[in-house]
Amino acid sequence: MNRRDLADLNAFVVVADHLSFRAASTQLGVTASALSHSMRQLEERLGVRLLHRTTRSVSLADAGLRLLEGLRPAIDQISGALDALHQQRQRPFGRLRIHASHLAAAVVIAPVWERFLSTYPEVHLELWVETRPIDIVANGFDAGIGSKDWAAADMIAVRLRGPMKVAMVGAPKYFERRRPPRTPDDLAAHSCIQYRFTTGGATVPWPFERNGRTKRVSLTGAVTVNIPDLAVRAAVDGHGIAYTVEALAAPFLRTGQLVRVLESFSPSLEPFFLFYPGHRQVPAALRAFIDMVRASKSGQGRRSLKNPLSEGHSNLTEKRK
Repeated sequence: MNRRDLADLNAFVVVADHLSFRAASTQLGVTASALSHSMRQLEERLGVRLLHRTTRSVSLADAGLRLLEGLRPAIDQISGALDALHQQRQRPFGRLRIHASHLAAAVVIAPVWERFLSTYPEVHLELWVETRPIDIVANGFDAGIGSKDWAAADMIAVRLRGPMKVAMVGAPKYFERRRPPRTPDDLAAHSCIQYRFTTGGATVPWPFERNGRTKRVSLTGAVTVNIPDLAVRAAVDGHGIAYTVEALAAPFLRTGQLVRVLESFSPSLEPFFLFYPGHRQVPAALRAFIDMVRASKSGQGRRSLKNPLSEGHSNLTEKRK
């Protein structure tokens, strides 16, 4: 079956509903003569008479009645699918698949997903967390969240919130054994929880900032991780000082499980971006998610450092085909 057959069969159903070429042509947006011509061509292709017609009236032939009985459920099903699609375009509905870095999932998605899912109960959120960028289109994701260089050049990148403030934290029981550092140089005498984001790669230096000057320090420690959440957990368990962001440390700072150090040297890191393909027809669920995240906590456009916790800052490892 080709597109012409589908169009003519739909036109036949409209004619059968109205039993009038004039009324059917008005609904379809064509002339009555063009519609009559299409019906004659359909009958010729099928080899049967579907309609009895005179200058005054139209009625269904026996073959037309049987064809209409077979077409009606299919036409109704197609109409229902189009109506559902229209409703989905108007309101958040269906599955929303997001690929994100570990830190982005914890800082951007986790704080809003309870409110988002309760506000839009017909959305099913599927979150895939990974330490590397991927081709989100080839892998069937609606959007990705990470550092800006995770996005392919032809994608739309939406900044989420403002810069993220760094927090250097340790457990009270750790500082019972060692004096809290007063400057970044004092960290040489401490166990600092390290980040390594690629197998065999170098550990990530810690950036500090004060009075507009930036300093990066390479440190040592007993624990090395590739996920920021684990760095915080290691600090809570007393294994050393963690370099993280306020959003991850805040719950433990409130309960006293962690204490903050070197706050006057804490820089702000680059914000995360949400990226997706195309300018038009953004799914309603994705648009609602973007709006909720951006409204949840705005940030000022201040200077921020390259994010050392964003899993390597590499470009897409899988290019579009």
